[in-house]
Amino acid sequence: MKTAPHQRLVMVGDRDGLKELLRRRLVECGWRDQVKLICKELIKEHGHDITYDKLLSMVTTKARTLVPDSVKKELLQKIKNQLIAQEEKLKM
Repeated sequence: MKTAPHQRLVMVGDRDGLKELLRRRLVECGWRDQVKLICKELIKEHGHDITYDKLLSMVTTKARTLVPDSVKKELLQKIKNQLIAQEEKLKM
């Protein structure tokens, strides 16, 4: 389900910039490497017959908990700032 703020970010093209910022921050903090190691361990444990969907479902929850709070806070603040700026533009 798409929310109104999400739709507004997509309409003004800010969503892609936010995704890129998130990607960079996750690489910088080592999150990507941690998730890659988890995937490799699961493949070793379950063999190469593991499906993508099963691997994804096993990794998703753990990967989300590994995202540093500082990255979450930064992204949330950027989203808030963009939505506030957009609201102010609409008032003019």
